[in-house]
Amino acid sequence: MSRFRRAAATALAVALAAAASGCAAPSGGGAPDKNLTVFAAASLKAPFTALATKFEAGHPGTRVTLSFAGSADLSTQLGQGAPADVFASADQKNMAKVAGAALVEGAPRDFASNVLAIAVPPANPANIGSFADLARPGTKLVVCAAQVPCGAAAATIAARAGVALKPVSEESAVTDVLGKVTSGEADAGLVYVTDVKAAGDKVKGIDFPESAYAVNKYPIAALKDSKNKELAAAFVALVSGAEGQQVLADAGFGRP
Repeated sequence: MSRFRRAAATALAVALAAAASGCAAPSGGGAPDKNLTVFAAASLKAPFTALATKFEAGHPGTRVTLSFAGSADLSTQLGQGAPADVFASADQKNMAKVAGAALVEGAPRDFASNVLAIAVPPANPANIGSFADLARPGTKLVVCAAQVPCGAAAATIAARAGVALKPVSEESAVTDVLGKVTSGEADAGLVYVTDVKAAGDKVKGIDFPESAYAVNKYPIAALKDSKNKELAAAFVALVSGAEGQQVLADAGFGRP
């Protein structure tokens, strides 16, 4: 076989092997050079999804993987060794757990605030109009579990307002509470004002003055075991900076 034919045969063999293994030369849609994993409270889904897109555009070759859940669940996962680069909590208590376990790089930074609102189905079949109405006999109320920031806020408000709530269900994330309302399984749910806004016409939101009894501050921090510390710090800076603050404000969050 001539040298030319041997070279051609070798090239063909390489191409066939690549095709068989599903490999191809990287192009614009190739695998990212770096991956940034962000653990964030469920109530942050809309703004953080938008911010992740902005971050990727500003850091070519980087993919942001977002993991949303209740802050208590996320802090537990981090304490058990789950790998992540950034943690954003819906309260300071769960951030303190992570910081207390020496998992945080530097000091956490407050970046937003939020208060509760009542979410009811659009037709409001139980005729809910106030926080006290949630305690009426027969009302199917859903709240977050006590260890979740939205549940702790609900308990604080109920205690200060002197209203004895008797929920039919306690959920591990505020998005689960909202889901029970939108599916018609509940007459009302205590969620954040931002969740009501994000739900659009799927629910009707009812503000109540007692919500001022529990204003949740949201802290964010880069994590000590991050393999991409510069990117983690840059993401925290984006969230805390003017651009991130505008995205959060558009989603209904208050200033920290």
